[in-house]
Amino acid sequence: MDEVVKIVNDIKAGNIKPIYFLMGEEPYYIDKLSDYIEKNILTEEEKGFNQTVLYGRDVSIEDIVSTAKRYPMMADRQVVIVKEAQELSRTIDKLESYAENPMPSTVLVICYKYKTLDKRKKATKLLAKAGIVYESKKLYENQVGDWIKRVLAGKKYNIEPKASAMLVEFLGTDLSKINNELEKLQIILPKGSTISPKDIEENIGFSKDFNVFELRKAIGERNQLKAYTIAENFANNPKENPMVVTTSLVFGFFIQLLKYHGLKDRNPKNVATVLGVNPFFLKEYDLAIKNYPMRKVSQIVASLRDIDVKSKGVGANAMSNSDLLKEMLYNIFN
Repeated sequence: MDEVVKIVNDIKAGNIKPIYFLMGEEPYYIDKLSDYIEKNILTEEEKGFNQTVLYGRDVSIEDIVSTAKRYPMMADRQVVIVKEAQELSRTIDKLESYAENPMPSTVLVICYKYKTLDKRKKATKLLAKAGIVYESKKLYENQVGDWIKRVLAGKKYNIEPKASAMLVEFLGTDLSKINNELEKLQIILPKGSTISPKDIEENIGFSKDFNVFELRKAIGERNQLKAYTIAENFANNPKENPMVVTTSLVFGFFIQLLKYHGLKDRNPKNVATVLGVNPFFLKEYDLAIKNYPMRKVSQIVASLRDIDVKSKGVGANAMSNSDLLKEMLYNIFN
């Protein structure tokens, strides 16, 4: 994020590079930088003749270079943006010749999503020398909560840890999806608000009481009544709570407990890093490892593998989701 801010600030200051090669597993910042350049380098009057958007599936590297070598019309610069450039991965090295001698009046933006260039290759070094090569790395799950807080703080909002965890639980580490949901909340809630689990439930559609996050918490506490109540709700709403997803997330919880049991350094910061969780929730894991000794956790992991196979229709004799959930919880609690 700091690197993105620096790139934007440089552009604002007039330090504009002839090439921006934006690559990496996380498309969010690639889109943000590309959109910023598309909206801000040229005036509205200049864009008509001097801004071109190409798509990797429709063009060749030769087409891109040919467009980039044009001179601007009645403007100091032209902007050429290539979206979905990963479609050109087999021939991307052909940019070498252009990178050796880029047009100073062209701003060429390459959006190379979900892939990266080998930084040892000549093409990558030439692109970096001529302009900017930015890698947008995927965040780990335990980093997304802090990212949510920073994004919201910049918009004058706060968020409760549980609400943040719910977003990560249901949307994963896809920053674009999370940002879309945050923007919806910002339309509804006034600036200065603190987003709560209730806000998530009412405006995004995640139940604050009946979700995998609460199921894992109930399991960790050995709260059988709550766990079976949530499981019954899941069985009655299979579309919102697919069995395969439920099994996977509960399985992941017990894998985390295995890791916790094996840790020698139980400093909270180290535990949170190794488990990939927000430190706010460590108390739940502390309780869970007391409730589930290492041998029991190993047995549960084995039983969950069996449930996962059955949930995919292998050897389950057409067991219902309700029966599978009950079997899963019985194996956990007994």
